[in-house]
Amino acid sequence: MIIGTRGSSLALAQANIVAGILEKRGVITSQQVIKTTGDSFTDRPLHELDGVGAFVRELDERIISGEIQIAVHSMKDLPTKRPEELSTSAVLMRDSPHDILITSDGSKLDDLPLGAIIGTTSMRRRAQILRYRPDLNIQDLRGNIDTRLKKLKAGYYDAIMLAEAGLQRMKWDDIDFERLNPDDFCPSANQGTIAVVTLKGSEADTLVSMIDHAPSRIETEVERIITNEVEGGCVAPVGAFAKISGSGNEIFARAEVLSLDGSECIRVENEIPRDNYREHALELGRELVEKGAKELVSEAVCQLSSVRGQ
Repeated sequence: MIIGTRGSSLALAQANIVAGILEKRGVITSQQVIKTTGDSFTDRPLHELDGVGAFVRELDERIISGEIQIAVHSMKDLPTKRPEELSTSAVLMRDSPHDILITSDGSKLDDLPLGAIIGTTSMRRRAQILRYRPDLNIQDLRGNIDTRLKKLKAGYYDAIMLAEAGLQRMKWDDIDFERLNPDDFCPSANQGTIAVVTLKGSEADTLVSMIDHAPSRIETEVERIITNEVEGGCVAPVGAFAKISGSGNEIFARAEVLSLDGSECIRVENEIPRDNYREHALELGRELVEKGAKELVSEAVCQLSSVRGQ
């Protein structure tokens, strides 16, 4: 079976992880690199790209056309609304969901000088770090994980923000970083999770479903249900995180929406029962909306559209 993947080193590492798991179950695969819209426009922030699913659409199309049978994604890149023909056949066991800060000199976030330049293109990370330290200078940072680290080393930034899961998958254990407190830096929905997509009802769907990690699927589903109520898309400053408790009977869920400058924030969090978790996650999403989350999202989208139109 052919696995479709983006061509970045991280995407290839993720595809290799899936291929290795499938091979242990007797499924032999090959890989095909597919360039996506998000890969083609690395000179502009993600919010300036049209539509949603900038890193996903082309792979979806190749599955539907039969050119590939399997696609591997960072799950946070998957839009909540998906083509009916496709199935998210497997959600792998989650890696770290946390954000990290890597600095040029080993400094911690609290120790950075006033006005230090921080690299990130994520509107969520931008808003959260400005909430935490409004004095910092946030600059766009596109490119794959290798490129971002090279730009930091070259001195373009004093620090950059990344997902810890990326370093884990690349097996880069020698990089010093600060894991940011999730109380202040609630991650993006599904951050740290790999999703494997196939054609619904196909042989690939059946085979890939065998490697699904049920707890991670539940956690990511809770996050997606909550954020879907807010309708923030992939650019608004929205974070969501869910974790099944040690007993397995409850799920801690947190979600927040911020203004672009981090000065406003609407947050919900609660322990919800695992039984009927979808219903309880929906209630949390509606609570977020009732508190004014959609208005904050609309303001952010309008501001980004205004910038884009200039």
